[in-house]
Amino acid sequence: MNKFWIRAFGVFGMLGGLTLFAGDMLFYYDPVNTNFLENMSNSSDNRIIISAVTALFATWFYMLGVGQIYYAFKPSSKVMRNIVVISFSAIFITYGVVHGAYVAIATSARIAVENNLNLEETASLAKQANNVLRLFGYPIFAIMSYAFISEVWKKKTLYSRWIIFFFPLVPFLFKGLINSMVSGPMDVIIRGGFLNLILVLFFLASTVDLWKAKDRGSR
Repeated sequence: MNKFWIRAFGVFGMLGGLTLFAGDMLFYYDPVNTNFLENMSNSSDNRIIISAVTALFATWFYMLGVGQIYYAFKPSSKVMRNIVVISFSAIFITYGVVHGAYVAIATSARIAVENNLNLEETASLAKQANNVLRLFGYPIFAIMSYAFISEVWKKKTLYSRWIIFFFPLVPFLFKGLINSMVSGPMDVIIRGGFLNLILVLFFLASTVDLWKAKDRGSR
């Protein structure tokens, strides 16, 4: 794989994160309100539709980003490489599906407001369905985290060890602390787009690390 495509795949990964982050903000962002459900209930038709479309494009971009991870894990065993690549792919697809399912929450919230119904009760079924979809991602993320971190730490990949600090699990562990440090519109941006922002950060770090990578795994 030539350097152009290695870097291009990283850019696609970042585009995936930024695209789905934009989709999050179309659902959540309001400069004067930090309640996500209330903000979704006030979203226009166009915002909801465009946000749904971002899920499709973001998933495509994320899946192209997997190409860079595959390249970085070429020195690893076939089993570990496949575990990491398949797990990342499954997580990215889950991201897109879960985001797309938020359309049901947003439209339920809209219906509640338009018909003077209880907002939480009207959107509860859509929220439950969304939470069930998320459950499928947790064990996959656990497997991915173990495989990725262990292989990188053992120097069996083209990544430097410092990439572990940018692996999504690490910033995710500090999510509560980071959220507590912001308020107002910034709270909506960070809390609402956190999961995609940490992937933008990961692909940025990955691209930087692999920019002039040698076969570190063979040392």
